[in-house]
Amino acid sequence: MIGTRLKLARSSSGLSLRDLAERMGNVVSAQAIGKYERNEDMPGSRALMALATALGVSESYLLSDEELTLEGVDFRKKRSAKEEATIEARTLQLLERYLAIEELLGLKSIEWDRPRNAPYPVKDFRDAEDAARSVREAWGLGYDPIPKFAELLEERGIKVLSIDLDDIDGLAACVTRKGRDAARVIVVRRIAWAERKRFTLAHELGHMVMAVVPGLDEEKAAHRFAGALLMPADVMHTEVGTSRSSISLGELVALKKRFGVSVQAIAFRCRDLGILDQKAFSSLFRLFSARGWRTYPYAEPECISPDYEEPKRFERLCYRALAEGVIGESRASEMLGISLADLDKQLENAM
Repeated sequence: MIGTRLKLARSSSGLSLRDLAERMGNVVSAQAIGKYERNEDMPGSRALMALATALGVSESYLLSDEELTLEGVDFRKKRSAKEEATIEARTLQLLERYLAIEELLGLKSIEWDRPRNAPYPVKDFRDAEDAARSVREAWGLGYDPIPKFAELLEERGIKVLSIDLDDIDGLAACVTRKGRDAARVIVVRRIAWAERKRFTLAHELGHMVMAVVPGLDEEKAAHRFAGALLMPADVMHTEVGTSRSSISLGELVALKKRFGVSVQAIAFRCRDLGILDQKAFSSLFRLFSARGWRTYPYAEPECISPDYEEPKRFERLCYRALAEGVIGESRASEMLGISLADLDKQLENAM
């Protein structure tokens, strides 16, 4: 039935029933579209074509019987039901394309490599440190800084999607599929600077692998996990020391280049580990505020391009499917969400 797909595509576009009818040139009324979404009626061929064009999807997409359900989404910030529905719809739409291209290429969707003994019970913030250490051990990461964090997560079977989000950095969810294994997904804000994306990815992974007891601030626990995963305590003690009365901006910037996190995240990590006391920590943040870094963190020195942590596996699979003749240019442009002209430019630049 077309109803679920149509409502999903409309929500993803952020359109009301009336908006969609207008975008279709009023081929059918808003009331008629509402009936399609409730499966009380089916659109004719002309209406179906107009719906697909207005929503930027194919007719086959609207008629598909694939069923995906997003579960365990916690936005952790109050927002309208419409905003939540739009974000969830965009996530499902992108994920469905991702799973479809894997299937077309005959690839088994990689099962999530759940770290051994996860979820880890977290009764206090020190347990979040232990959880991060356990993930590094389970995934054989050693103590070195983690390059390309999005790529690492995708190698471990977690689908990473980049979406234009307004005021949230990311979210994690489980997506169930009819008759198939569930898929794990983390969504990050596309335009966020790379240091922020890396911390967000680690933060959302923390939510996935920790079982935080009621009464303990889950967000703070996930922050502690992210800091410990990206900046292991042993390495920080070796690089910075166990107790410092101050630390220079030059040293912080050098550490930023080493770990790929923000200067502010490093300062928080030094405080959490007791390397800096509250007085030294507060002094640093007054300096950060004076330089405008609290308001505009991307103004920090040595910022990494947002593209550095953009997930690329789905895009690579689309181009592979095109090269192998599994899909044509029209389907590839639909999958990638770009025009045929832009696809041709991409192909020309790759040659």
